[in-house]
Amino acid sequence: MFRKTRRKIILAIMGSLVLLFAITLSVILFASYREVNRNNAEKLERYMDLYRLGQDEMMEPASGKNSDRSEGQTRLENNGETTRETLPDSPPWSKNSTPPPEERSDYQLSTFYAVAFSKDGEILRIDDDEKGLYSEEDLAEIARGILDNGTGSGKTGSLLFRVSSRPGYTLVAFLDITITESNLGILLRNVLIAGGIAFVLLFFVALFISKRIVRPLEENDRKQKQFISDASHELKTPISVIGANAEMLSRETGKSEWLDNILYENERMGTLVKQLLDLSRAESSELPKEDIDLSRIVSGEILVFESLAFDQGKTLQSKVEEDIMISGNRSQIQQLVSILLDNAMRHSSGADISISLRRQSHSAVLSVENDGESIPEEKLKHLFDRFFRIDEARNSEDNHYGLGLSIAKAVAERHKGNIWVSCQGGKVRFTVSLPL
Repeated sequence: MFRKTRRKIILAIMGSLVLLFAITLSVILFASYREVNRNNAEKLERYMDLYRLGQDEMMEPASGKNSDRSEGQTRLENNGETTRETLPDSPPWSKNSTPPPEERSDYQLSTFYAVAFSKDGEILRIDDDEKGLYSEEDLAEIARGILDNGTGSGKTGSLLFRVSSRPGYTLVAFLDITITESNLGILLRNVLIAGGIAFVLLFFVALFISKRIVRPLEENDRKQKQFISDASHELKTPISVIGANAEMLSRETGKSEWLDNILYENERMGTLVKQLLDLSRAESSELPKEDIDLSRIVSGEILVFESLAFDQGKTLQSKVEEDIMISGNRSQIQQLVSILLDNAMRHSSGADISISLRRQSHSAVLSVENDGESIPEEKLKHLFDRFFRIDEARNSEDNHYGLGLSIAKAVAERHKGNIWVSCQGGKVRFTVSLPL
């Protein structure tokens, strides 16, 4: 039980951290990606604003040679004549103002390409960078493909592009974002590596925290079980003495209503103490285990209950697969099967009770089904609690105190199995799964 609690605590801690990390990482990457894209679009837009094509170049197709444009120089048109204007060495802006994009270092270190087309589709000029990764032929092919697709802006490969229609020609400008994408990839990789290391460390922290949280609960549960076990052992002796004395007194004085009540209540108390001891053993005792034939145990318990079922006008219908072997404690497994059959006999509203045992994957599955009214959902989840009874108005005169199903659950869990109940179509089915 406490292992499941620890797992839930660890899952809750790690799940919260994963969610927080995912949200934080997404926000960081989204903000970084958006800011980088905005800066790249701004630089490409500024490059296109500064780009000029002379009248001679507009009249004649490109000769295939690179343009003689150099860094820090911009072509301008002045009454049809192409001139060069060198950007000033000293910035014309104040110290507190933001410099224009072309004067910033990130702009000057960026790699731009441009391909100018005439209205007839002839290439007028190709601008490439000496250190660029793309040749003129590559740029011309990429630019033609963009024009054929009719796309005004976007991204192709590691190139950000924009298309601009100008008087006399069409300009396709590119910005190489290889380094930008590489930096974003490095950022993502480093964040994931750091996050992975942090998660491993936090997992061990979560283990430590969960252990500290569960430790008081485990100690309290251990003391509670120990108290039940000790009290039950201590009560056995006085119960036996009371029963023996009442029997001797009955022989000497004869039968009486008061002595009969003493014997009856003493018997009930002895039954309760026995069930408490059984529950304590099932939950905490380390009983020896061996390879046992579950098929034979189930068949044997069915034979024991057949005579009782006949007296009550009920029929046990069984379907048991042969030679199903499990590792467990024989007496506890017999007790588990007996509890389920006894529960079905007492609560069945019909004549037929079905028992089946089969192999399913790597488990042995035992099912006991009987006719019965549907159990409300709020009571169904408490069905295996100690001293829980569906009919709260009933007392314990039948020597059943709501401990049987608690014992069955404890036995199943001690054997690393599960037990559950389902209600459907006027049928109540208890199912136990035990590992083979």
